[in-house]
Amino acid sequence: MEMVKTEWDKVKVRLRDEVGDAAYRSWLRPITFHGVNGGDIKLALPTRFMRDWVATHYAERIRTLWGAENPGVRTVEIVVGATRATAAPAPIPAQSAPSPVATQPAPVKAVAAKPAVCAPAAVVNGSAEADELGAQLDPRFTFKNFVVGKPNEFAYAAANRVADADTVSFNPLFLYGGVGLGKTHLMHAIAHHIRERNPGRTVLYLSAEKFMYRFIRALRHQDTMSFKEQFRSVDVLMIDDVQFIAGKDATQEEFFHTFNALVDQGRQIVISADKSPSDLEGIEERLRSRMACGLVADIHATTYELRLGILQSKAEQMGVIVPQKVMEFLAHKITSNVRELEGGLNRVVAHSQLVGRAITLESTQEVLQDLLRSSDRRITIEEIQKKVAEHFTIKLSEMSSARRSRQVARPRQIAMYLAKQLTSRSLPEIGRKFGGRDHTTVMHAVKKVEELKDSDQNFAEDVELLRRMLQG
Repeated sequence: MEMVKTEWDKVKVRLRDEVGDAAYRSWLRPITFHGVNGGDIKLALPTRFMRDWVATHYAERIRTLWGAENPGVRTVEIVVGATRATAAPAPIPAQSAPSPVATQPAPVKAVAAKPAVCAPAAVVNGSAEADELGAQLDPRFTFKNFVVGKPNEFAYAAANRVADADTVSFNPLFLYGGVGLGKTHLMHAIAHHIRERNPGRTVLYLSAEKFMYRFIRALRHQDTMSFKEQFRSVDVLMIDDVQFIAGKDATQEEFFHTFNALVDQGRQIVISADKSPSDLEGIEERLRSRMACGLVADIHATTYELRLGILQSKAEQMGVIVPQKVMEFLAHKITSNVRELEGGLNRVVAHSQLVGRAITLESTQEVLQDLLRSSDRRITIEEIQKKVAEHFTIKLSEMSSARRSRQVARPRQIAMYLAKQLTSRSLPEIGRKFGGRDHTTVMHAVKKVEELKDSDQNFAEDVELLRRMLQG
């Protein structure tokens, strides 16, 4: 028996060298020696989920390596059994995603290891529990309430196809476009339609930020197995604003394996971002490649006709009569995104109802003077990044890179400061545009630039020059 255990120790060393520390800690270190009967070796893992994964991906290699140490070894059998308390798996596997777990806890041998066929037990249902794990769906965001025009007709058709399909026709569906153009509306509409059409299907919608926070919590509580089973057992996974995980290597690793697991099982994935997969900075190449392998549908900036249609639809939903000239004026003036367009209409209607005045062109201009003024010359974060990069002769990509040298970090801080001063974007939104950085990083940058402006006259002049150049 002692000789066999010594052989197992040697096999573990070889495995660690082959697969690397991350995969070894996740899947192989928890294995314990369970027994031997002649040339038949028995190893144990604490859960069926881990047993099936190891049996599928490593059992044959274990048998081969053990056979090199002892030619008398014929089979290696993986069973579910108790393991040492210290054998808790580490959070981030380095291999591709696991197959679904098997239904019966029967042992699996290396000579006959097969992928399992059923989903894990921790499956959320199609309504309340799924919403608890993910995010609540907005009841207003349905296909019926989505106004279709030339800029969004392709994305709308693709979303409809996914919602209506019983089988996966393209995976993933990747929707991208600027802020407030309808990506989230379409994702909610897909989820609503699937749940209405087939209540038995498990639909999970959440932001990439929430995915990351749930992953971090699983790491903190050493409960990554439950996390994996929850996310890899759904029928439809929908991740909004995937650009948020840029620069978050551990979260990207886990999302990559979750992505692979669901695709391998024939489950549908829907993703949204502010850029196409190939243009997402701070995202690993393999993940960008995976996201681009399905159907990529872009949503363009709205046209005048589409904006007018959106305003008319919104007025009908609100049950109010808005003069045509007012709607035409708003459609001409508010061109940035649909959210601001609808927000402008909401303000005009609310003002009319609260003060008891009819909606006129004059009252609209008065109520929305701040919004209309900012719409006349709207500066984007991308413009700021480009102008600052040109001014300091650094690459535009450095604005999102992880480099911290002063030559790069200082211009990046100035760009963050100007984004805070010249745009209406929130601190988290600004951080996401700079490689997925945290809002506290933006706060620090703003504070640092203000301090340097007070203490360094040349620096203050540089910042003021950039501001004037951007404001034109």
